[in-house]
Amino acid sequence: MALPQLIPCPTSSSFPQSHQPSLNPNSTLNPKSFRFFSNSSATLFHRRRRPNFLRCSASSFSEKHHTNPPKSDDVVELPLFPLPLVLFPGAILPLQIFEFRYRIMMHTLLQTDLRFGVIYSDAVSGTTEVGCVGEIVKHERLVDDRFFLICKGQERFRITGIVRTKPYLVAEVTWLEDRPSGEEHLDALANDVEGYMKDVIRLSNRLNGKPEKEVVDLRRNLFPTPFSFFVGSTFEGAPREQQALLELEDTAARLKREKETLRNTLNYLTAASAVKDVFPSSS
Repeated sequence: MALPQLIPCPTSSSFPQSHQPSLNPNSTLNPKSFRFFSNSSATLFHRRRRPNFLRCSASSFSEKHHTNPPKSDDVVELPLFPLPLVLFPGAILPLQIFEFRYRIMMHTLLQTDLRFGVIYSDAVSGTTEVGCVGEIVKHERLVDDRFFLICKGQERFRITGIVRTKPYLVAEVTWLEDRPSGEEHLDALANDVEGYMKDVIRLSNRLNGKPEKEVVDLRRNLFPTPFSFFVGSTFEGAPREQQALLELEDTAARLKREKETLRNTLNYLTAASAVKDVFPSSS
Protein backbone atom coordinates (compact mmCIF):
# COMPACT_ATOMS: atom_id res chain seq x y z
CA MET A 1 0.00 0.00 0.00
CA ALA A 2 1.04 3.51 -0.68
CA LEU A 3 1.06 5.43 2.56
CA PRO A 4 -1.38 8.38 2.38
CA GLN A 5 -0.65 12.09 2.83
CA LEU A 6 3.06 11.65 3.43
CA ILE A 7 4.65 14.61 5.17
CA PRO A 8 8.41 14.27 4.53
CA CYS A 9 10.84 15.46 7.18
CA PRO A 10 12.03 19.07 6.67
CA THR A 11 15.45 18.05 5.37
CA SER A 12 13.85 16.17 2.47
CA SER A 13 12.21 19.15 0.81
CA SER A 14 15.09 19.69 -1.57
CA PHE A 15 16.35 17.18 -4.08
CA PRO A 16 19.70 15.55 -3.23
CA GLN A 17 22.43 17.87 -4.42
CA SER A 18 24.70 15.54 -6.34
CA HIS A 19 26.23 15.72 -9.78
CA GLN A 20 23.56 14.84 -12.32
CA PRO A 21 24.49 13.75 -15.86
CA SER A 22 22.72 15.90 -18.42
CA LEU A 23 20.31 13.28 -19.70
CA ASN A 24 16.88 14.03 -21.04
CA PRO A 25 14.52 11.14 -21.84
CA ASN A 26 11.92 13.63 -23.16
CA SER A 27 9.23 11.90 -21.14
CA THR A 28 5.71 13.24 -20.84
CA LEU A 29 3.08 12.35 -18.30
CA ASN A 30 -0.07 10.63 -19.40
CA PRO A 31 -3.03 11.88 -17.31
CA LYS A 32 -4.83 8.60 -17.96
CA SER A 33 -2.01 6.66 -16.34
CA PHE A 34 -0.71 6.88 -12.81
CA ARG A 35 0.48 10.28 -11.74
CA PHE A 36 4.19 9.60 -11.75
CA PHE A 37 4.76 7.21 -14.64
CA SER A 38 6.10 8.02 -18.06
CA ASN A 39 4.02 7.72 -21.22
CA SER A 40 6.93 8.12 -23.62
CA SER A 41 8.71 4.87 -22.92
CA ALA A 42 6.67 2.71 -20.57
CA THR A 43 3.56 2.74 -18.42
CA LEU A 44 2.46 0.81 -15.40
CA PHE A 45 -0.22 -1.74 -16.01
CA HIS A 46 -3.56 0.04 -15.69
CA ARG A 47 -5.42 -1.02 -12.63
CA ARG A 48 -7.66 0.43 -9.98
CA ARG A 49 -5.68 2.29 -7.36
CA ARG A 50 -5.93 0.97 -3.82
CA PRO A 51 -4.20 3.74 -1.84
CA ASN A 52 -4.52 2.03 1.51
CA PHE A 53 -2.72 -1.20 0.65
CA LEU A 54 0.96 -1.71 -0.04
CA ARG A 55 1.73 -2.11 -3.72
CA CYS A 56 4.77 -4.22 -2.83
CA SER A 57 4.41 -6.97 -0.28
CA ALA A 58 7.08 -7.24 2.37
CA SER A 59 7.51 -10.85 1.31
CA SER A 60 8.95 -9.58 -1.99
CA PHE A 61 11.94 -8.12 -0.18
CA SER A 62 14.36 -11.00 0.19
CA GLU A 63 17.43 -10.55 2.33
CA LYS A 64 19.77 -11.05 -0.62
CA HIS A 65 18.81 -10.54 -4.23
CA HIS A 66 21.66 -12.54 -5.77
CA THR A 67 23.66 -15.55 -4.71
CA ASN A 68 26.87 -13.73 -5.66
CA PRO A 69 26.18 -9.99 -5.24
CA PRO A 70 28.56 -7.70 -7.14
CA LYS A 71 31.34 -5.94 -5.27
CA SER A 72 30.98 -2.21 -4.65
CA ASP A 73 34.21 -1.43 -6.54
CA ASP A 74 33.13 -3.28 -9.71
CA VAL A 75 32.60 -1.07 -12.77
CA VAL A 76 30.17 -2.43 -15.34
CA GLU A 77 28.16 -1.17 -18.29
CA LEU A 78 24.41 -1.05 -17.77
CA PRO A 79 21.55 0.01 -20.08
CA LEU A 80 19.47 2.73 -18.41
CA PHE A 81 15.75 3.43 -18.36
CA PRO A 82 14.88 6.93 -17.05
CA LEU A 83 11.41 6.99 -15.47
CA PRO A 84 9.55 9.39 -13.15
CA LEU A 85 9.57 6.79 -10.38
CA VAL A 86 12.03 5.31 -7.88
CA LEU A 87 12.67 1.57 -7.81
CA PHE A 88 13.95 0.02 -4.57
CA PRO A 89 15.81 -3.26 -4.07
CA GLY A 90 13.24 -6.02 -3.67
CA ALA A 91 10.31 -4.01 -5.06
CA ILE A 92 8.13 -5.30 -7.89
CA LEU A 93 7.66 -3.04 -10.93
CA PRO A 94 5.19 -3.83 -13.75
CA LEU A 95 5.90 -2.04 -17.05
CA GLN A 96 4.53 -1.85 -20.56
CA ILE A 97 7.22 -1.10 -23.14
CA PHE A 98 6.17 0.48 -26.41
CA GLU A 99 8.68 3.19 -27.41
CA PHE A 100 10.92 1.92 -30.24
CA ARG A 101 14.29 2.49 -28.56
CA TYR A 102 13.22 0.61 -25.45
CA ARG A 103 11.76 -2.22 -27.48
CA ILE A 104 15.24 -2.55 -28.99
CA MET A 105 16.66 -2.62 -25.48
CA MET A 106 14.22 -5.35 -24.44
CA HIS A 107 15.15 -7.53 -27.42
CA THR A 108 18.80 -7.28 -26.35
CA LEU A 109 18.10 -7.91 -22.67
CA LEU A 110 15.97 -10.97 -23.30
CA GLN A 111 18.97 -12.53 -25.03
CA THR A 112 21.46 -11.58 -22.32
CA ASP A 113 21.13 -11.07 -18.56
CA LEU A 114 17.63 -9.50 -18.26
CA ARG A 115 18.92 -6.57 -16.20
CA PHE A 116 18.72 -2.81 -16.75
CA GLY A 117 19.02 0.30 -14.61
CA VAL A 118 15.99 2.32 -13.52
CA ILE A 119 16.86 5.94 -12.74
CA TYR A 120 14.51 8.65 -11.53
CA SER A 121 13.96 11.55 -13.91
CA ASP A 122 11.57 14.48 -14.06
CA ALA A 123 11.33 17.78 -15.94
CA VAL A 124 12.36 19.84 -12.90
CA SER A 125 15.24 17.88 -11.40
CA GLY A 126 16.59 16.17 -14.48
CA THR A 127 18.01 12.67 -14.26
CA THR A 128 19.65 11.38 -11.12
CA GLU A 129 22.93 9.48 -10.94
CA VAL A 130 21.81 6.86 -8.40
CA GLY A 131 19.34 4.17 -9.40
CA CYS A 132 18.39 0.54 -8.94
CA VAL A 133 18.77 -2.46 -11.21
CA GLY A 134 15.51 -3.93 -12.46
CA GLU A 135 15.63 -7.63 -13.35
CA ILE A 136 12.97 -9.00 -15.69
CA VAL A 137 11.27 -11.92 -13.93
CA LYS A 138 8.29 -12.28 -16.30
CA HIS A 139 7.59 -10.93 -19.75
CA GLU A 140 5.09 -11.14 -22.57
CA ARG A 141 5.75 -9.98 -26.12
CA LEU A 142 2.66 -8.86 -28.03
CA VAL A 143 2.05 -9.13 -31.77
CA ASP A 144 2.73 -5.39 -32.26
CA ASP A 145 6.14 -5.83 -30.56
CA ARG A 146 5.12 -4.19 -27.31
CA PHE A 147 6.25 -5.88 -24.11
CA PHE A 148 4.58 -6.42 -20.77
CA LEU A 149 7.19 -6.88 -18.04
CA ILE A 150 7.33 -7.72 -14.38
CA CYS A 151 10.63 -6.54 -12.91
CA LYS A 152 12.17 -6.87 -9.48
CA GLY A 153 14.55 -4.37 -7.93
CA GLN A 154 18.06 -5.65 -7.28
CA GLU A 155 21.29 -3.75 -6.51
CA ARG A 156 21.64 0.01 -6.29
CA PHE A 157 24.20 1.74 -8.50
CA ARG A 158 25.82 5.10 -9.17
CA ILE A 159 26.51 6.36 -12.70
CA THR A 160 30.21 7.11 -13.24
CA GLY A 161 30.14 7.83 -16.96
CA ILE A 162 27.99 7.73 -20.08
CA VAL A 163 28.98 5.13 -22.68
CA ARG A 164 26.41 6.10 -25.30
CA THR A 165 22.99 7.75 -25.61
CA LYS A 166 21.59 6.04 -28.75
CA PRO A 167 19.52 4.06 -29.42
CA TYR A 168 19.18 4.05 -25.62
CA LEU A 169 21.31 5.14 -22.71
CA VAL A 170 24.19 2.93 -21.58
CA ALA A 171 26.37 3.99 -18.66
CA GLU A 172 29.29 2.79 -16.60
CA VAL A 173 28.13 2.24 -13.03
CA THR A 174 29.51 1.20 -9.66
CA TRP A 175 27.47 -0.62 -7.03
CA LEU A 176 26.22 0.93 -3.80
CA GLU A 177 26.01 -0.90 -0.49
CA ASP A 178 25.06 0.33 2.95
CA ARG A 179 28.14 0.93 5.08
CA PRO A 180 28.26 -0.25 8.71
CA SER A 181 26.99 2.65 10.81
CA GLY A 182 27.91 1.48 14.27
CA GLU A 183 24.25 1.66 15.23
CA GLU A 184 23.63 -1.07 17.81
CA HIS A 185 19.87 -0.99 17.86
CA LEU A 186 18.85 -1.36 14.21
CA ASP A 187 16.20 -3.94 15.06
CA ALA A 188 14.62 -1.65 17.64
CA LEU A 189 14.67 1.22 15.13
CA ALA A 190 13.07 -0.96 12.46
CA ASN A 191 10.37 -2.00 14.96
CA ASP A 192 9.68 1.69 15.73
CA VAL A 193 9.26 2.38 12.01
CA GLU A 194 6.88 -0.56 11.69
CA GLY A 195 4.84 0.75 14.61
CA TYR A 196 4.46 4.16 13.00
CA MET A 197 3.47 2.53 9.71
CA LYS A 198 0.72 0.56 11.46
CA ASP A 199 -0.59 3.72 13.15
CA VAL A 200 -0.60 5.62 9.85
CA ILE A 201 -2.52 2.79 8.15
CA ARG A 202 -5.01 2.55 11.00
CA LEU A 203 -5.75 6.30 11.05
CA SER A 204 -5.91 6.46 7.26
CA ASN A 205 -8.48 3.66 7.20
CA ARG A 206 -10.50 5.49 9.82
CA LEU A 207 -10.47 8.75 7.87
CA ASN A 208 -11.54 6.90 4.73
CA GLY A 209 -14.43 5.21 6.52
CA LYS A 210 -12.90 1.75 6.35
CA PRO A 211 -13.08 -0.83 9.15
CA GLU A 212 -10.26 -0.45 11.68
CA LYS A 213 -8.90 -3.94 11.28
CA GLU A 214 -5.74 -5.00 13.04
CA VAL A 215 -2.79 -4.30 10.78
CA VAL A 216 -0.84 -7.43 9.92
CA ASP A 217 2.86 -7.92 10.48
CA LEU A 218 4.49 -5.53 8.01
CA ARG A 219 8.08 -6.45 8.65
CA ARG A 220 7.73 -10.18 7.93
CA ASN A 221 11.03 -10.98 9.71
CA LEU A 222 13.03 -8.83 7.31
CA PHE A 223 16.44 -7.64 8.45
CA PRO A 224 16.65 -3.85 8.94
CA THR A 225 18.26 -3.02 5.56
CA PRO A 226 15.72 -4.75 3.25
CA PHE A 227 12.94 -3.54 5.57
CA SER A 228 14.15 0.05 5.13
CA PHE A 229 13.92 -0.39 1.35
CA PHE A 230 10.43 -1.86 1.71
CA VAL A 231 9.30 1.16 3.76
CA GLY A 232 10.76 3.54 1.18
CA SER A 233 8.86 1.76 -1.60
CA THR A 234 5.56 2.58 0.14
CA PHE A 235 6.19 6.34 -0.01
CA GLU A 236 4.35 6.70 -3.32
CA GLY A 237 3.53 10.26 -4.28
CA ALA A 238 6.84 11.52 -2.85
CA PRO A 239 9.45 10.44 -5.43
CA ARG A 240 12.06 12.99 -4.40
CA GLU A 241 11.89 11.75 -0.83
CA GLN A 242 12.14 8.19 -2.14
CA GLN A 243 15.21 9.14 -4.17
CA ALA A 244 16.85 10.66 -1.10
CA LEU A 245 16.20 7.42 0.80
CA LEU A 246 17.57 5.32 -2.05
CA GLU A 247 20.81 7.32 -2.10
CA LEU A 248 21.55 6.93 1.60
CA GLU A 249 24.30 4.41 2.32
CA ASP A 250 23.48 3.94 6.01
CA THR A 251 20.57 1.74 7.13
CA ALA A 252 20.20 3.56 10.44
CA ALA A 253 20.06 6.96 8.71
CA ARG A 254 17.43 5.65 6.27
CA LEU A 255 15.26 4.20 9.04
CA LYS A 256 15.55 7.39 11.10
CA ARG A 257 14.48 9.50 8.15
CA GLU A 258 11.55 7.19 7.44
CA LYS A 259 10.58 7.29 11.10
CA GLU A 260 10.52 11.10 11.03
CA THR A 261 8.43 11.15 7.85
CA LEU A 262 5.96 8.66 9.32
CA ARG A 263 5.80 10.61 12.59
CA ASN A 264 4.99 13.82 10.69
CA THR A 265 2.37 11.96 8.67
CA LEU A 266 0.84 10.48 11.81
CA ASN A 267 0.62 13.95 13.41
CA TYR A 268 -1.15 15.23 10.30
CA LEU A 269 -3.61 12.34 10.27
CA THR A 270 -4.26 12.68 14.01
CA ALA A 271 -5.18 16.34 13.53
CA ALA A 272 -7.37 15.48 10.55
CA SER A 273 -9.10 12.77 12.57
CA ALA A 274 -9.75 15.21 15.43
CA VAL A 275 -11.31 17.70 13.01
CA LYS A 276 -13.49 14.97 11.58
CA ASP A 277 -14.70 14.00 15.05
CA VAL A 278 -15.63 17.60 15.86
CA PHE A 279 -17.05 18.44 12.44
CA PRO A 280 -18.33 15.15 10.96
CA SER A 281 -20.09 16.89 8.08
CA SER A 282 -16.84 18.47 6.86
CA SER A 283 -15.30 15.13 5.88
